Amino acid sequence: MSDSTVTEPEGRENVAVPRPVTGEAARGPLGRLRGPRRPRLWFEILLIAVSYWTYSLIRNAVPEQRGAALRNADWIWRVEHGAGIAVEQSVNHAVNSVTWLIVGMNYYYATLHFVITLGVLVWLYRWHPGRYAATRLVLFATTGVALVGYYLFPLAPPRLMRGGHFVDTVMVHHTWGSMASGDLKHMSNQYAAMPSMHIGWSLWCGLTVFALASMPWVRVLALLYPALTLLVIVATANHFWLDAVGGVLCLAFGLGAARVWYGALPHALPRRVPTPAPGPAAAAAQAPSP
Repeated sequence: MSDSTVTEPEGRENVAVPRPVTGEAARGPLGRLRGPRRPRLWFEILLIAVSYWTYSLIRNAVPEQRGAALRNADWIWRVEHGAGIAVEQSVNHAVNSVTWLIVGMNYYYATLHFVITLGVLVWLYRWHPGRYAATRLVLFATTGVALVGYYLFPLAPPRLMRGGHFVDTVMVHHTWGSMASGDLKHMSNQYAAMPSMHIGWSLWCGLTVFALASMPWVRVLALLYPALTLLVIVATANHFWLDAVGGVLCLAFGLGAARVWYGALPHALPRRVPTPAPGPAAAAAQAPSP
């Protein structure tokens, strides 16, 4: 149906258009939290720092449960053999035979997990402020639910399996940076391999950039990043294939959480934070004098 019209005595017709309520006061506290807001730099830096510290604290506080973790690793290995996908050992040995390649993968595993993720957050903050909070929620929810997996299903990585004959590439090639090998192994829970947050975070990065970037070559690189990360975590014997499946499921949970909270997936939200409509007092102050 068309819009209703009102005819005034002078003969003019005014279209009666319904006015959406968009003012901050009308939305209420919950509405303001669920709507796009301009992120504040100091708050985001503090939030990310505190969140990662809390995540590391909880992850490392989960009992290592070495016996259960090794039994679960044996079970995963049997399941993958039954499914015909237990090729991690072959990939590990093949890549380890090329020294420059495996050394590069060791450094990739130790650094890009953090560098790329922080880079995407900065990019979102600068160029997509309206989508930043929702996309950050996806990352936080993905990471948060992973902690449940670490607690309920302790899992040894392939390199720590009994009789698995995997190569611990960090130890063999004396590269730095792994929190699970060498001198740093006591700073991290080595039996928290399921789910793989290297996959959860890299897929978050890849899908975010793919959905929002405009240049085709950037979108292609965005999809290649999680694919290459999958190869790296297997080649370095830090994860099974099924650990990657766990990371994907965690990301699906994170996307669902953002969809429920914001009513849309992050890429569907406005790129810029919409300017709120002025309240009655502000509108009256801005009105021209007669």
